[in-house]
Amino acid sequence: MSADIAQIIKKSQEACALAGVKLTNKRKNVLIILLESTTPLSAYEIAEKYRYHFNETLPIMSVYRMLDFLVHERLVHKLETASQYMCCAHITCEHQHETPQFLICDQCGNVKEIGIKKHIINELALSIQNTGFKLAHQQLELHGICENCQKLSVHVS
Repeated sequence: MSADIAQIIKKSQEACALAGVKLTNKRKNVLIILLESTTPLSAYEIAEKYRYHFNETLPIMSVYRMLDFLVHERLVHKLETASQYMCCAHITCEHQHETPQFLICDQCGNVKEIGIKKHIINELALSIQNTGFKLAHQQLELHGICENCQKLSVHVS
């Protein structure tokens, strides 16, 4: 495990302890798998990587429960449109987090997390206030082509 990942795990354990919950070894190992991945993973991909890395089989329902815990503790995000999971880009940050916006590359699968400014979220909330629609959670997922894939397509043409 790299020093960066070890530091993130340490911060995650501290955050869980402050919240009165425990980052068990299995939850920690699922988090490590996500931290080591360069792209978001499905629960099934996580279960497979877990078996390979830790020589232990996890039932898929257990993986989902662990992911629910990690999402609830704001260590992991679920990408709703792809049903995949990725680590929060701000696990070790001390500042108040903004609403996440995910820029998802449809060619390579890479995802970049950026925050949405509070005033923009307030404007969105105002625009739906009188529609009778109630938001379950706030998160934007935008699909397109990342900078690297754009460069590759220019060189191929």
